[in-house]
Amino acid sequence: MCATEDLRETENRGVYMTVSLWLSFTLRFSVDIFQTDPITLFQGLCSKIKNAIALGDEKLKQAMEKLQNRVSVSELKTNAMRHLKVYTKQELLSLTRIRRFETKLGERLQVLNDAGHIEQSLAASSAKYVLFGIPEDLGARGNFGLGGADTLWIPFLQSFLNVQSNDFFDGGDVLLAGHFDFGDIQYLIDTTAKGDDERIEAYRHAVNTIDEEVEQLAKLVTEAKKIPIIIGGGHNNSYPLIKGCAKGWHKAGIIPLAQINCINLDAHADYRPMEGRHSGNAFRYAEEDGYLQKYCIVGLHENYIPQNVWIDIVNNPFIDCITFEDIFVHEKRTFIQAVAHATGFTEDTLTGIDLDLDGIQNTLSSAMTPVGIQPIHARQYISFAAADVKPAYLHICEGATRLSDGRADATSGKLISYLVSDFIKAKNV
Repeated sequence: MCATEDLRETENRGVYMTVSLWLSFTLRFSVDIFQTDPITLFQGLCSKIKNAIALGDEKLKQAMEKLQNRVSVSELKTNAMRHLKVYTKQELLSLTRIRRFETKLGERLQVLNDAGHIEQSLAASSAKYVLFGIPEDLGARGNFGLGGADTLWIPFLQSFLNVQSNDFFDGGDVLLAGHFDFGDIQYLIDTTAKGDDERIEAYRHAVNTIDEEVEQLAKLVTEAKKIPIIIGGGHNNSYPLIKGCAKGWHKAGIIPLAQINCINLDAHADYRPMEGRHSGNAFRYAEEDGYLQKYCIVGLHENYIPQNVWIDIVNNPFIDCITFEDIFVHEKRTFIQAVAHATGFTEDTLTGIDLDLDGIQNTLSSAMTPVGIQPIHARQYISFAAADVKPAYLHICEGATRLSDGRADATSGKLISYLVSDFIKAKNV
């Protein structure tokens, strides 16, 4: 009898190991090749296997349950963000110019303690804000725009890490998580796509992968009741940010429904039809999926509103806008009055704050404009909105230090550094 039980245990261990190896291979293959969500996939596979052996040996069912419990959900969530590059403290200090008798933000910023367990690291951190970058231009290229939005993150970091940490802004309030690197996808498209049409379709398909990973990190950050600060990247990232933040703040018990509002200082509405994901339709997708409740655009340029988009905006009671012409040409209201209108329109729940750099005059971006707001207006917008609404996130996007046509401007990173500082200072007043 004892020998029989030993043999049965050996068989069960063999089955357990076989199932473990099979699951591991299936997960890796599906995630890498088909971009399948590993959390959903793993839970589904375990469920199917348990159902298949439901009429068999009880010990086999127990072995399957043991396997499922061994793979933690937090590890699966981390693996779902395979393009995320997490920073160490030493990496921050390598970009920080240490000076005697001074303290820079790079010396004070927090980092994730355990890159393999991001959820627990966020929960253990005392930081109020979590900063991360999405240096990609796939969404802008998929919208027939110029490449270059992937060049802003490092110049921003070099400026931001060397801001003084003082009574106005204590770097200890911020956790710098890292950045997403989608360069492998960019390279694959650029080297294999045949013709412009195929390349555009490939860019738009690739944005779906970006959406999944950005949404996951935004959700983890807000579940921990921290405010995400995101530097893009294209405006396509507003969709996964709205979706992830709505889910996260809802799960944290801050909002009753997984819906948030958004205000956007932008020359464009980014409300184009759902023709495949790109930088011009993030808010349309967010609204259609039910995660965006109210949306208000400030500084919209009348020359760049497609008629079909304009009709959709004016016929939607949950969308409002104040055009650049109404503010600065016809002077129907001041800039601050326009921003106050937007914050009043969205004050009923948490509100995402978006700023597209292509609305700032002569600022390097994929849709650079010679006629736009001044940098001081952008700073006033960030400061006023942060103080007047309950921010769900801050998203600054579409900027560049070098465009694909060769134009360059090294000051864009420093401008973003000012804007992020203004946001945190306004919240800390």
